[in-house]
Amino acid sequence: MKFVEIFATAATVASVVAAPTTKRASKFQFVGVNESGAEFGNTALPGQFGKDYTWPDQNAINTMISKGMNSFRVPIMMERFIPSKMTGTVNETYASGLDTIVKFITGKGAYAIIDPHNFGRYYSNIITDVDGFGAWWSTMAKRYASNDKVIFDTNNEFHDEDNTLVANLNQKAIDAIRAAGATSQYIFVEGNSWTGAWHWTSSGTADGMGKLTDPSNKVVYEMHQYLDSDGSGTSTACVSSTIGKERLQAATAWLKANGKKGILGETAGGSNSQCITALQGMLGYMAENSDVWTGWLWWGAGPLRFAYSELHLSD
Repeated sequence: MKFVEIFATAATVASVVAAPTTKRASKFQFVGVNESGAEFGNTALPGQFGKDYTWPDQNAINTMISKGMNSFRVPIMMERFIPSKMTGTVNETYASGLDTIVKFITGKGAYAIIDPHNFGRYYSNIITDVDGFGAWWSTMAKRYASNDKVIFDTNNEFHDEDNTLVANLNQKAIDAIRAAGATSQYIFVEGNSWTGAWHWTSSGTADGMGKLTDPSNKVVYEMHQYLDSDGSGTSTACVSSTIGKERLQAATAWLKANGKKGILGETAGGSNSQCITALQGMLGYMAENSDVWTGWLWWGAGPLRFAYSELHLSD
């Protein structure tokens, strides 16, 4: 659920969308962008660096930090970090690239969000091995347990799965991360049905997700929301100038009723006046409800984004 390169860029949203909410920006804990690249070429595994995938550009991240962004979601492939089986050993070639970008982001005082961009799949198969999923996360968490600026994002956009399975995978990830000694970091959990805010409750994913527990009490519910007719982010047209706020209302009510915190982990709209108005309205609504909304992340940025967005190799 991504959009092709006909949308406003992250730089545009930083200067156009964020500007009207300057007075309210301090209400958000996390404001940033998705830095694509390391998840690209996902049919080529493990893939070749510089051809199939790359790592985010450090100069671009510096630019975003200078515009006030403090959170960078780094999509990766589970199969590249630990090939063959989730209980296996780390591919240090790929992992060293992740180490470098995480160290750079967190060294700047920003948050690095590690996002296995797998849609609840491993080698294209729905992940049903809950213990194996926990083992994968244990290995990852041990690597960054001492860095409290790292955030663990359980998995990108589970979809077309059993809601109970998705909840169980999320709980296993939480348990594994904490057991690995990573007790100070935030964990972003994602639900079923593409973790869409607009059907967070109607899809039934909220039922199991609402029962998640964390001894560190640092779970944040990550939802995604695009503003085109089917919520996929594949069209430049937004439904209306108020659709952003409207699509968050049910999820906001759920967060409040259940004492949860949320983040909009992906959002975007076309580079046109109706979409910009809709985005401004949505972010303004979130600021008004910052007791439950911790922030938002724009999709997307990254040095290979232009070529791959047209080819749909990763999306």
